[in-house]
Amino acid sequence: MILDRLENAELYYPLNPGFAPACEYLRRTDFSALAHGRHEIDGDRLFVMINRVSGRGREGAKFESHRRYIDIQYTIAGPDEIGWKAVPECRQVEMPYDSQKDMGLFGDTPEIWVSVPPGHFAIFFPEDAHAPLGAPTIRPLVKAVMKIAVDWR
Repeated sequence: MILDRLENAELYYPLNPGFAPACEYLRRTDFSALAHGRHEIDGDRLFVMINRVSGRGREGAKFESHRRYIDIQYTIAGPDEIGWKAVPECRQVEMPYDSQKDMGLFGDTPEIWVSVPPGHFAIFFPEDAHAPLGAPTIRPLVKAVMKIAVDWR
């Protein structure tokens, strides 16, 4: 997991070829013009999910993990709170990994919670279980979740 400000995104470009186009998209996009939901950028290699929701609170946030995609969770309005735990440490499988959805769910307790304020992002790799939307339910959240193919070709 990585937590940083968008202004420092270039530091992470060497980690995956999709990081540069994903972060440039975050910099240049007027998110007020995008509807809630999925928006294609580069086919299945790179797309964004726009979330306009209320937080679930820490008790309602569910651990998820992915194998085919890396998440860059960028907060536009918030902040969000995201729980983290290493996937190999997760023991309470609530939904086994589904390759069609690229998702597995866990009922474990986070090892840590991180606050992701507006203008900041958190990167979650396949080995990172993460519980997004842990902010209190009274706060409206707007997030862009960049989905970047692990196998970028």
